[in-house]
Amino acid sequence: MTERRTETDSTLAREEQRARDRRGKLTIFFGAAPGVGKTYAMLESARAERESGRDVVVGVVETHGRYDTGALLLGLELLPRRGASARGAATVEELDLDAALARKPALLLVDELAHSNAAGARHAKRHQDVAELLDAGIDVFTSLNVQHIETLSDVVAQVTHVIVHETVPDAVVDSADEVRLIDLPPDELIERLKDGKVYLPDQARRAIDHFFRKGNLIALRELALRRTAERVDAQMQDYRETHGIASTWSVGERLLVCVSPSPLSAHLIRGARRVVGTLHADWLAVYVETPASLRSSAADRAQAAENMRLAEQLGAETVILSGSNAAAETIRYARSRNVTKVVVGKPTHSQFWDRLRPSFLDQVVRASGDIEVYVLSGQDGAPRAARVAPALRIPASSVAFLAAASSAPLATAVSWSAFGPKGLADAVMVYLLGIVLVSLRFGYGPSVLAAALSVLCFDFFFIPPLFTFAVRDMSHVATFAVMFLVALVISGLTQRVRAQAEAAGQREQRTASLYALSRELAASKQVEDIARIAARHLFDALGVETALLVPSADRREVTATHTGRHAFTVDAPEQRAADWVWDHERAAGFGTDTLPSARAMYLPLLASRGKVAVLGVRSDAPARLLTPETRQHLSAFANQIASAIERTELAGEAQWAQVQMETEQMRSSLLSSVSHDLRTPLAVMTGAASTLLEDTVDAATRHELSESILQEAQRLNRLVRNLLDMTRLQAGALRVKKEWQPLEEVVGSALNRMEEALAGRSIKVELAADLPLVALDAVLIELVLVNLLENALKYMPAVSPLEIRAHARPGGVEVVVADHGPGIPAGEEQRIFDKFYRVNGVPVGGVGLGLAICRGIVMAHGGQLFVENRPGGGAEFHFQLPSEGPPPDLAPPEVPLDS
Repeated sequence: MTERRTETDSTLAREEQRARDRRGKLTIFFGAAPGVGKTYAMLESARAERESGRDVVVGVVETHGRYDTGALLLGLELLPRRGASARGAATVEELDLDAALARKPALLLVDELAHSNAAGARHAKRHQDVAELLDAGIDVFTSLNVQHIETLSDVVAQVTHVIVHETVPDAVVDSADEVRLIDLPPDELIERLKDGKVYLPDQARRAIDHFFRKGNLIALRELALRRTAERVDAQMQDYRETHGIASTWSVGERLLVCVSPSPLSAHLIRGARRVVGTLHADWLAVYVETPASLRSSAADRAQAAENMRLAEQLGAETVILSGSNAAAETIRYARSRNVTKVVVGKPTHSQFWDRLRPSFLDQVVRASGDIEVYVLSGQDGAPRAARVAPALRIPASSVAFLAAASSAPLATAVSWSAFGPKGLADAVMVYLLGIVLVSLRFGYGPSVLAAALSVLCFDFFFIPPLFTFAVRDMSHVATFAVMFLVALVISGLTQRVRAQAEAAGQREQRTASLYALSRELAASKQVEDIARIAARHLFDALGVETALLVPSADRREVTATHTGRHAFTVDAPEQRAADWVWDHERAAGFGTDTLPSARAMYLPLLASRGKVAVLGVRSDAPARLLTPETRQHLSAFANQIASAIERTELAGEAQWAQVQMETEQMRSSLLSSVSHDLRTPLAVMTGAASTLLEDTVDAATRHELSESILQEAQRLNRLVRNLLDMTRLQAGALRVKKEWQPLEEVVGSALNRMEEALAGRSIKVELAADLPLVALDAVLIELVLVNLLENALKYMPAVSPLEIRAHARPGGVEVVVADHGPGIPAGEEQRIFDKFYRVNGVPVGGVGLGLAICRGIVMAHGGQLFVENRPGGGAEFHFQLPSEGPPPDLAPPEVPLDS
């Protein structure tokens, strides 16, 4: 019987598989909002399918007027659409379902799955058309936005205040063979909308003001990602069931456990760890420092630190918060970290105190909202620890209670002498003033005592019958009650303000110390400076000695880098603890479970690229290192120090990389020059000289070879001259000897020097008639003009003319060398003046030093050199020489005539 049933099940499974194989495959291009690129991605995938040989047809695709999307339709077969009437006389074009079934392509593109068909269509919804196409064995590509999923429409309406009427059942999406998420950040989507790539400009402006607000897009994006993640999770579950995997792979949960100084909190943490093990979730252990906890005993603070260490050992992320209300701060942080479950311990105090003030559990439950609250027993089967109700903390100092006891008699004496037995209202004010002063100075317990004594003294000295505690008029009983309650409220508020001020002062001190540390570390450039600064600030803020241990060259061990003031010596046992921290990237030493016999606590300094050093801290009062606030402060200091060390390492690496790059660039340039610009003329001269040695060379050939030797020797001389000039410029050995010179002579000398190279070329020289004398070094400026002319000859055609212009300008003279060549490529206007730089793709000779030398010479004269492209083609090199004051008067002196 069992075998027959198994055979029947196998047959049904095979039939279902055959039916799935005959059915077409549905692929949904899924996005958070219109404009993310779903249609574009669908068309790209369709073109890829077509190139692979599949029969692809476009059933209906909405481009919304976007050119880039419409361009992808080119080359794809378009199925004719069916006209249908909508809204009276209006006509729309719909998918022709019958034509698609008759054509029966391998793949059909049907855009906008949630679309509602016009009246007269076979189906009311387009997803129903798609279902019929799939049943016919046609694969379908379609697109869908997250707001069109049926079960999410209410959430979308709540977030965007837009009701979506066109929806698709979740079953359609769940049955899809593939869902491809097309994601785009909200800022990029808004930019696409502003650029008109989603809607027309008027529609785009309305959309940005309403549906396409950034907050809406973020929420829709999260919905799309979550919906896709749910589908992936379902696929994972199917995989587990198919392969018989029994262990849980749950994802997405995050749990927070509330830690307190109670000894029972350790049992609560262990219970939370068991819950986490069941859920396979991330978890956090949170301790909130309130103003009251700052005044707690050393034993409670040590217990809180021990509980946090236990949570860290069990794998929790430990967090210490500060706030006046522990429950509100816990829920606020839980919402910021997207916590789904909060674990709280059961209350152990009497219910009487909950009537006076809501318990922590009650406050968390009321503020939790959609966060689940788990209440666990803190006893864990252990004997119940003695637990005292949260009584008032009364200071042990007898001085405080003595002052509180004396405040009531003092207020009585002042009131009796100033107002007499009938000044009841004034006496009440004096008593309240005394209670406020006691609460400000001595705390809550003494203020309660002062309030009780004040009521008794007020009754004894001011309420008839005087000097007795009897009350003749029972209305005074209400006065006593109100006076006592007002005194309690005032003392409570005063104490709360005092505690908040103390907490604010401590936080301000921490913040100031961190700011001072980060400010000094920002200016440090060496690890030794960082160690010295960190040691000083840690000593000032926490009173601890430090040791900063940095890795060796092979990064296998760490050694102390600073042995000055506020630094302790790391001996062999301490070195072992530091090495363990470096190897395992976990804290060790005093106060930890690893090498607890060490005298110091060692923390790994972790930066964005990994471990950078180890920080050791030691205190004369070791218990100070165990408090949660000290651990938190140390963690903040460690992060700052690690970032500073990493910054120095990155700066050193960047400097080394820059030197290596410049060295490599120089080496490559020199090798290129040696291989071509030096070897070429030498090869020509060697060949010509060897030919001259032959006896068969006639006179004409001998003359031609001699000219070649001369030209190549001159070329080699120019190259060596440029190298030497560049060396002089870089070494600062260039000395400019300025003399007042007419610019015409310098230009003429440069043209005479270039006469042979300029033979047969048109040269246009325009020198303004009002050019003044210029203070310059004629030899160097002539070299500038020669190099600029040689550079122009390399790049311009042989028949193109050259121009040299000069004119006076405010503050000096400007000289322009212009050509009619190809000009300077865009973006290269500044780089062409770098040494050894040559424009890519231009097959011309030279090492790339001429323009660099020109700029160096002009700058040595106090001027500037730059280049501009001419509107009609070519380049213009401008160099400006500043004036050195009025030129000397060169007119001959007047000789007086003899009378």
